[in-house]
Amino acid sequence: MLNYRNKDWRNSMRLTLDYNYMMKKFIGADGFTDAELNEMKEAAADAFDYVADNRGKGMMGWTELPYNQDAIVEDILATAKAVRRKFKYFVVLGIGGSALGPIAVFNALCHLHYNDLAPSKRKGPKFYVEDNVDPERMAALLDVIEPEKTCFNVITKSGATSETMTQYLVINDILKKALGDKAAENIIATTDEKKGNLIKLVREFGYKAFVIPDGVGGRFSELCPVGLLPAAVLGIDIKEMLAGAKYMDGVCSKPSVSKNPALACAVLQIMAMKRGKNVGVMMPYADSLKLMADWYCQLWAESLGKNVTLDGKPCNVGQTPVKSLGVTDQHSQVQLYTEGPFDKVVTFLSVKDYRTVVEIPHGCEDIPDVSFLGGHTMNELIQAENKATAYALAKAGRQNYTIELPAVNAFTLGELMYLFELQTAYAGAMLNIDTFNQPGVEAGKQATYALLGKPGYEAKKQELDSAPAAEAKYQV
Repeated sequence: MLNYRNKDWRNSMRLTLDYNYMMKKFIGADGFTDAELNEMKEAAADAFDYVADNRGKGMMGWTELPYNQDAIVEDILATAKAVRRKFKYFVVLGIGGSALGPIAVFNALCHLHYNDLAPSKRKGPKFYVEDNVDPERMAALLDVIEPEKTCFNVITKSGATSETMTQYLVINDILKKALGDKAAENIIATTDEKKGNLIKLVREFGYKAFVIPDGVGGRFSELCPVGLLPAAVLGIDIKEMLAGAKYMDGVCSKPSVSKNPALACAVLQIMAMKRGKNVGVMMPYADSLKLMADWYCQLWAESLGKNVTLDGKPCNVGQTPVKSLGVTDQHSQVQLYTEGPFDKVVTFLSVKDYRTVVEIPHGCEDIPDVSFLGGHTMNELIQAENKATAYALAKAGRQNYTIELPAVNAFTLGELMYLFELQTAYAGAMLNIDTFNQPGVEAGKQATYALLGKPGYEAKKQELDSAPAAEAKYQV
């Protein structure tokens, strides 16, 4: 069987982009012309150059992850092997990119009912991601795991993420009561190498630790130990994932919309935003890719939602990402997409070859509405519905384009994630914003710290206390 080390196999696994249904020729007045695309040529080339010139610098360290982790990967693989041998459960404690990436890859590349499989049919321990601080969620987790038989991967670069460190405090207390001095053996930390609170705990308690590299923010961190360790524990080929990302980097090496799919996606979205398309729908037609939409939503929203340009001018830019799932949401959201406001652009994720084939038996021969399905496959049905939905949107004059994966595997997933990261970087460059910060998140964090009495936030607490009191007439 060929694999990612084979050039022909790699080329057969190349993602493709089809944006016919973004063009005026196919969707009418709301589509773009070749001339309009050509007008973006200079802006696209400038964005390409900006990303190329800043590779590996500042918060663009993620661009080099496919190339600079050989030794780290070997350490991860050895650690993952030890975890699989020793532990019955593996739990990620994290939030944001520290959680969304690992769970998206798990959902994409593992059995869709992985945790329900018998141990002999799984490649690794049962897997859970705690990405919230809902007390009922934590209690529910503790009902289905045995903490003393669980490896907990605590992921936070700063060690100051309140949600993750709350999870850590709860779990560490349970482990110390159950295991005493051996509690540290059940914790792996993924954090900054030198700074922050978690690295201090690593030094104090001797936790096994992996480093989140400089220049890699949470939403760009899936291809570093943040995502690679959980994937490796699950038996996913992380070298293949990185090879896919490297391959996509090569595919996107030209400053041309016609040759660089990530740049094309960025240009199309920027043009759509200028047309008032303030909602970007991500709609996979595969249950395995459902949670990729969740991961993408953070990447796109947190990167592009900014109120000031790099030169200090007010801007309030960005596009609201919406997650959807084909075929499921044809029966809930597509009515809005087809006949509602012209404020959306839909990105379809399509799969050419699913990992299994399910034939539809003949039956109900006296019911034409049902009998026509017999002799087809579920594969044919979902692909037909995908094409039909894209066509129906186009016929209604609605912008949409399709990214097709030849198959869902570690290589194509690495391609897809790297494509989206490049797309986001290009789009941010065209918007002239800081793509890699998230100042809008900090205001909520500071208010939370103040409400819980964190030292140093007394002024914020006073501000909250002096806010206008709620009025009863506005409460029902």
